[in-house]
This record gives sequence, C-alpha cells and structure tokens, in this order.
Amino acid sequence: MRFLVIGSNSFSGASFVDHLLERGYDVTGVSRSPEPHPAFLPYRWGSRQSGFHFRQCDLNHDLDGLMDLVARERPEYVVNFASLSMVGESWCHPDHWMTTNVASTVRLHERLRRCDFVSRYVHVSTPEVYGSTGGTVTEDAPFHPSTPYAVSRAAAEMSLRTFFVTYNFPVVTTRAASVFGPGQQLYRIVPRTIMFLKLRRKLLLHGGGYSERSFIHIRDAADATLRIALDGTIGAAYHISTNRIARVRDLVRLICERMGARFEDSVEDAEDRLGKDAAYRLDTTKVRGELGWTDRIGLEDGLDDTVRWVDRFFDTLQTQPFDYIHRP
Repeated sequence: MRFLVIGSNSFSGASFVDHLLERGYDVTGVSRSPEPHPAFLPYRWGSRQSGFHFRQCDLNHDLDGLMDLVARERPEYVVNFASLSMVGESWCHPDHWMTTNVASTVRLHERLRRCDFVSRYVHVSTPEVYGSTGGTVTEDAPFHPSTPYAVSRAAAEMSLRTFFVTYNFPVVTTRAASVFGPGQQLYRIVPRTIMFLKLRRKLLLHGGGYSERSFIHIRDAADATLRIALDGTIGAAYHISTNRIARVRDLVRLICERMGARFEDSVEDAEDRLGKDAAYRLDTTKVRGELGWTDRIGLEDGLDDTVRWVDRFFDTLQTQPFDYIHRP
C-alpha cells in the first residue's frame, strides 16, 4: 500500500511519515518547502528512510505538478496535513489563510475526487472549528469558529461534506488535540518552554496560561491517524485526544518541575491572543470503540521524551527560529 502525505515537513506530517515507515509502508511526502533540518524530521533519525521519497511542491502555486505526481504514484491513501495553522497570526492576513486552507484545498479535492485509485483521503482538521467548548463535545457538535484560522478549517470541512454526499468521495476527517513531542517547531508551547528554560529566558504566558487543553504525544496521534486511514468509516470525523485536561499554565509548571526550574522565576504573564478559545474537551469514544485505539504515552513521559530530543539536538536548535515566520 502506498501513502501520499501532503505537508510532510509539518510536525504531525513528519511524525506520521516516520510511523508509516516503521510499519513498512511506501511513502511519498510533499511540502511546499525543502526538507528542514533533520532535527525536525523523525524519519531521518534512524534507518527507516529507504521507503520514503520527498517532492517539493506548493499546493497554492503548482497543483498541476502535485496532481502529476499523484497520477504517477497512484497512492491508495492520501493524508493531508497541509495548512496555514497559526491561530493568532491568522488575524494579520486572513486572506492568506482562506487561500491555502479553503480555496487551494478545495481545488485539490476537486481533482482528487476524480482519482479512482484513491481509496481513502484523510483530511487532518482541528477542534478549533468548535470554538471554545463548555463541556465535552462529540464529532457531530456544531461549528462555532472564533478566528480566521478556525473559519478556514471549518469551511474546508463543510465543503468536504458536500463532496462525500454528492460524489461519495472517500474522505475521513481527524480533529486532534494539542499534539507535542520530539521534532516539534520551537514556537509551540512545549519545545519553546524547554528551550527557554535551558537558555534561562523568561517565557510569556498569554492570558496567564489559563486556557485548557488536552496534550497528546505525537506518536499516539500518529497511531490513531493510521487506524482512521485504514479502517475509519467513510464520511466520518474522529477525535484524537487524551482524557487528561491541563491548563497551559500547569503544563509549563510541570515542565519546570521536571527540569529543576522554579516556575515563578521562569514565566511572565502577557495579554491574551485575540479570539483565543478557553477550552477544548473532545469525546474520543468513537476512535476508541470503533478502531481499538488508546493513548499510551502519559504527559510526564511525553515531556521527558521531548526534553531528551532537545538535549540531543540542542546545539542545532539554538540556531533555529523560536518564532513563527509567515509565508503566504
């Protein structure tokens, strides 16, 4: 079985590629940029590279080239991680988020639906589509997006629903909680906290860090994504999350404890980001019951795993951007 992973340079995409190669699948990865430093590519850390081929291709500007690749490779499974994903920054250029996450993505779907060799298309979405959840929500909860990023992801999902109903397009959708682990970009909260502690820099906690999230290790998320790709019900959406909810503030405190740092000396409260959702609480009964998935890596073990990655690549990571750099 052959997989095409779009957005293979992303944290989740690269980790999913590694998960596929570990299980012996043949994988082609596509991203708009050249491969980043191997520190951010788990599949470059060991001996699992023989079944992987990378192609640079921009979804916004070279859809024909991407579809030529699809026609040559004829993948049975297409998994799409590609999106502009930063929430706060989407307020600065909302049209860029709509272009990539809606217009270009829908154009891709329109071309893919005509590829009869594709047996599953996995659309990687986000719980941001719900807005802030007051309680635990199931996959059929109404959408109430609160940022341009969330609106763009909700729009793509709604378009896919019409493709499934009208064309029987074989889509399955994932909405994962806050993923973390080795290889994550340094502007994300877990690696950023670890790096700042090692460098003795103060970390800004937006809104005091009181928003609530479920933090899931990337290997657990990759395992769930593969199960959904292989055996998920066509047309369905699946939550991927742990049952443990933590405030961002408490997450940072936990990292400080594990690294021997004093929380009060390491953080500083800052103004919250515009439109930031207070909480996401995802019901995961479907993926656990239908597909037999369970999360296996606890938060503490996952944080220790990420610290070990930072230690391994620390000299390199110090030279990498700590802040998100936007590319339209």
